[in-house]
Order: sequence, then C-alpha cells, then structure tokens
Amino acid sequence: MDDGIPLYSIGELARLTGLTVKTIRFWSDAGVVPPTDRTPAGYRLYGPQALARLGLVRTLRELGVGLTAIQRVLAREVTVADVAAVHAEALETQIRTLRLRRAVLRAVAGRGSTPEELELMHKLAHLTDGERRRLIEDFIDHAFDGLDVDPGFLATMRNAMPMLPEDPSPEQIDAWVELAELVQDDGFRAGMRRAADDQMRAWAEAGRPGVEETRRQADLIRERTGAARKAGIAPQSPQARPFVDDIVVASAQMTGRQDSPEFRAWLLEQLESGHDSRYEQYWRLLAVINGWRQPDMGPAVEWLIAALRAGGPAA
Repeated sequence: MDDGIPLYSIGELARLTGLTVKTIRFWSDAGVVPPTDRTPAGYRLYGPQALARLGLVRTLRELGVGLTAIQRVLAREVTVADVAAVHAEALETQIRTLRLRRAVLRAVAGRGSTPEELELMHKLAHLTDGERRRLIEDFIDHAFDGLDVDPGFLATMRNAMPMLPEDPSPEQIDAWVELAELVQDDGFRAGMRRAADDQMRAWAEAGRPGVEETRRQADLIRERTGAARKAGIAPQSPQARPFVDDIVVASAQMTGRQDSPEFRAWLLEQLESGHDSRYEQYWRLLAVINGWRQPDMGPAVEWLIAALRAGGPAA
C-alpha cells in the first residue's frame, strides 16, 4: 500500500486475474503492463490500473493482436476500433487461406494423390483470380490465334473464366486442377484449334451463321434429342426420324440451304469433327468451378450423330 493505493506483487496479480506469473512478467518486460513501484528488494509492484490493463491485454492477445499493436492502443496512438478493423481484415485473409488449404487437402485425400500431385494441386489452387484468368487466356490465344473465328465465339470463351469461391469445395478444387492441366495440354490445344478451323471453314462455305444462330441450333439439338431420350427412343429406331428431321430442317434454314442427303452428310461431318469429349469436359469443369448448370450437349450430340448415321444419306 502506497498513499492509500493498493499495490500488488506479480503473484497477487496472477491470483486475481488467473494469468500465470510467467505471462505477467513477459508482458511487463514488453512494456504493456509496467510496474508502478518496486520493493526495497527490487520486486515489482503494480497498481489497480494494472488489473484493467491485464484484462484488456489478455482479450486482445486472445484475438490474435500483437504486443506492438497493443502498446500503441495503450499509448493512445491508435484506438481499439482501428486495431480491430485491421485485425479483422487480416483474419479474413487467414480464414480464406485456411479454407483453401482444407479444400486442397480434402481433394488430395479423395484423389489419393502422390506427393508430386499434392505439390501441383497446392500451387494451382493458390493462384490468384488474375493468374487463373491469364492461364485460360493463354490457352485461348494459342488455340485460336490467327484463325478466322467468330468474334462472338471468342467473347464467349473469354467471358467464361474459372472463379473459385472463397470457400471452395474439394470438388471445385479438383475441377480447377483438372481444368488447369487440360488447357496446358498440347494435344488438347491442337485438337481445339483443328476443330475450330474445320468448323469455321465449313460454316464459311455454308453461309456462316452467327453466334446467335449457332446457339439456337444448340438449343434445338438439346431440346429435341432430350425429348427423344426422355421418351426412350433409340437413335437407330424409326421413331427417331421426326426428331432428326426437325433438327436438320432448322439447321439447313440457318445456313440458307435445303434439307438433302448432301446437307445431312455435311452436318454429320461437322458434328463429328466438332464433338470432342475433352471440349465437353472443359465446359463441365468450368460449370463445377463456377457453380453453373452442368452442360448437356455431349449426350445430345452423341444421340444426333448416331441417328444421322443410322438414317443414312436419305432426307
């Protein structure tokens, strides 16, 4: 007691606060809870304000705030609100990082990955949005550079970028890693380039419908083959004929041509050259990453190809 003000030893503070003597001594040495006085033997003594300081310091430390920031708060250089805002933002970044690590580890566990695959998945998963975009844009540039590709098609490709959410699922991480590997595969790039080149030349000969017409054709193929498949109609059966005719007639009209054996042979050739399971996989993986509806053109085109083959050249 000094002038009526109670003074506490470190041991007494420890009993009053529930903190360890070692912790109080460390904070005292750091200057955040300085002693008020000392005994003749040199032992530290603390006033009542030390209890309040220790409570604040403990709370801030439990929230992860560093001692340097705490010193600035106690010195009135910054407010608790300022420190809390900065620290909350830092924690958000840490949380996003931890969620991403968790998703990678779960994806690795599901895959049964090798150490090499683990390293690759970790690297690819931690790319920024900008780095992911550049990876896809590099693929598009290499696959279609120099080709007379419809600008609308390229715009569609460039607008469809993988956007991992802040808390991705293992499936989304897995899909992103597979997509990143796919777009860097030389065989896939070359195949996409050949298919695009063949299709562009073929469409040019046929009057080259625009992107909107191509979308309408895709919607028609999806709708009519979907109805046939839902009804259990096999593409080789006679019952498939009306569905095929609807698609062929509409496709011919889009190109300013008439339904004929030659046109059907041409359409079959275009469907076969443009139907690449890896292209379908590209869009499927994008759908998983971005949470979009799964594409269903693969089964639709496969049904139509089988139906056109079974129907022969007759219109």
